[in-house]
Amino acid sequence: MTGTVAGGQTYNVFCVAQAGRLEYEAILFTHSFRKANPDFAGRLLVAEPTGARWSQPVRISDPVRALLADAGAEIVPFENKHFGEIYPHGNKIEAMTALPAEPFVFFDTDTLFTGPLSSVGFDFARPSASMRREGTWPEPPLYKVGYTEIWKSLYDHFGLDFESSLDLSKPDEYWQRYLYFNAGWFFGADAQAFGKRFLHYAHWIRWNTPEELACQSLDPWLDQIALPLVIHSFGGGRPGPELAGLDGAVTTHYRALPLLYARESDAAVAVAEAVAAPNAVKKVLKNYEPAKKLIYQNKGQKLRRKFDRNDLPRREQVLRNAIRREGLWLR
Repeated sequence: MTGTVAGGQTYNVFCVAQAGRLEYEAILFTHSFRKANPDFAGRLLVAEPTGARWSQPVRISDPVRALLADAGAEIVPFENKHFGEIYPHGNKIEAMTALPAEPFVFFDTDTLFTGPLSSVGFDFARPSASMRREGTWPEPPLYKVGYTEIWKSLYDHFGLDFESSLDLSKPDEYWQRYLYFNAGWFFGADAQAFGKRFLHYAHWIRWNTPEELACQSLDPWLDQIALPLVIHSFGGGRPGPELAGLDGAVTTHYRALPLLYARESDAAVAVAEAVAAPNAVKKVLKNYEPAKKLIYQNKGQKLRRKFDRNDLPRREQVLRNAIRREGLWLR
């Protein structure tokens, strides 16, 4: 049964959503999840931020709440005490304070499910995260501190063994030698313990930034700076082949609807269009401009025909610029 691992251990799945783009992405997230995992044994949770750290309303709208409930999702509120509007990526960190102290898998809301999670070999005693990333952080300045000095300063501060985190098959001072994830998915054995440590690490890096990081941007990378440290601290590391379905045949982290159509698999596009098709969903989702134009006005398929998915640019920014030239970069 999906939602359990060997030994019958149940786990929960969660994402974060709020008013605006994320609530519409949550419709596709939850409905594609249920389509791919009809017998999921755990809880499907949508964490919703609250509190005074937002200048605009963040409450998920009532029509979207109804659609999330139809997919069997539970909306779980949490209060932003540390980040909020100043760093929205911190939602995935603070949301964990509202989760049960149970095994969990987090996914960014811009994720589609194209296969059952039961085919993924989660080992919650060895947490891991997505390797679908580019060398976005750090950017070592010339003739000053390098990758090793920057990363080692963080491992040393938190009392972690730096050497065991390295991929020694990669050369020194090459970004892939160092443990670095995309925070689009990650998992662990205890959401409360994981979230507490994630918050502690991220908070210290943000407000007690060490000298070695003085030239480095923390926005939007803070969650991805802290995440490898957290995973390493719990005995985890890079994902093995048993997790290949994530960012593969089971899930697609599309990041933006134009990117979904430009580069992702036929299966992912078909799932998005299938779950968007029912009238109850269409009535709500058409209020989201990217969905209205790309899905319901069929401009996504026209965009898709512009790109050869066997010969895409290596860097995402180049692809985004190409989509902009088509007038269809919509968020």
